[in-house]
Amino acid sequence: MTRLVDLSPESFAAHLVSLGLRRASFVTDGGEVRASHPALAEIADYLAADRRDFHRHEGVFFEVGRETGALFGAFVHGTTRGQGQGGLRYWPYASLTGFIADGLRLSLGMTRKSALAGLWWGGGKGLIARAPEHAFRDPAFRERLYTEYAAFVSGLRGCYITAEDAGTGPSDMAIVHRGTRFVTCTPPSVGGAGNPSPATAKGVVCAMEGALAHLGRGTLAGKCVVMQGTGNVGAAMIGELLQRDVGSILASELSAERRAQLAEQFSGAPLTLVPAAPGDDRILAEPCDILAPNALGGILNPDTIPGIQAPIVCGAANNQLLDDVRDAAALRARGITYVPDFLCNRMGIVYCANEQYGQLPHDPAIERHYGRDWDNAVYVVTRRALELAEREGITTAAAANRLADALAAEPHPIWGGDRSRSIIRGLVADRWADQT
Repeated sequence: MTRLVDLSPESFAAHLVSLGLRRASFVTDGGEVRASHPALAEIADYLAADRRDFHRHEGVFFEVGRETGALFGAFVHGTTRGQGQGGLRYWPYASLTGFIADGLRLSLGMTRKSALAGLWWGGGKGLIARAPEHAFRDPAFRERLYTEYAAFVSGLRGCYITAEDAGTGPSDMAIVHRGTRFVTCTPPSVGGAGNPSPATAKGVVCAMEGALAHLGRGTLAGKCVVMQGTGNVGAAMIGELLQRDVGSILASELSAERRAQLAEQFSGAPLTLVPAAPGDDRILAEPCDILAPNALGGILNPDTIPGIQAPIVCGAANNQLLDDVRDAAALRARGITYVPDFLCNRMGIVYCANEQYGQLPHDPAIERHYGRDWDNAVYVVTRRALELAEREGITTAAAANRLADALAAEPHPIWGGDRSRSIIRGLVADRWADQT
């Protein structure tokens, strides 16, 4: 008999509907994970047994779109510092297992990312499973899809705040904003911060500088940087690196159109763009001073780590380690300094997190993250985590986790640490998952 978690997201959504349901929740209560319906207890058991990805997440919520039939997910990890915040990823998943794993890992990363950044937010993540039949480039379809998703987020009463992530753009956020107030990374036309990619890129480059300084390797000037992926963040990183006089950049990119665009944009720069097919990770084995994984997660694993020829790994992709204990140890054993992704790629959410407080040109609340003096600046926290790892003989991932988890345990200065958990308890008491 096929397990529910082995179904495709599309099949699981159809299964929910066959049960007369459009919603499902899995909430941690007194150490147990409780399913909203007995027929879904198998998934609660699966979560409770997941030692790698499930870290006492406070709530996992699913909903099936009325018109599109799409499966929506909201994953809330830790909300002691504030509401669970994290971007919306619209992506294809082969199974519900992959859908759940991505949401759990990314929401945990957001808890740690916000804590290390000094934000009064917790960790959350939104997912939409992109089905093969989705006309995902059709504006009319996206209008329906993101309108449905916005209603899903509103229904969660603010325990989760959504934002932009892979597969979702500013125009999609404008649609979401029409349907819910629980959203950041909205376009400037509605008072939002807009595209966070340049901010993310600048933060990653600051972390590279921190790692170089920690190792006594000087500045980025003259260095060779290898990049996997040149999307919005990767392209902005190229610009930041060139401003710092890097010696050369070698970057792989799936899209021929994107390669041509970047070649024209950075004509005359020491940039080499090479094609790559899906699953082609050969770029990771190129000799360089800094390797920057900028694509999807799990790229640092037993298959790729042995081939890395870089003393520093520091990139923009989320969840780069397939297993954050095993693979962090493998990098350390090879003498490679790994800068944990949630430490260095924080600036996307920082840029958008506090839109409700208004906009300032060259906002000092943003700019201080790029400096060398503020205690929570990217460069400063990078050096602190690397120094802790060296001093105690632990992996850099373990050091960053320790710093982040200590900060994540600090309660919100106004609401205390139980506000969002109270909202989740209210959703359960009001039988949110039974509402159709």
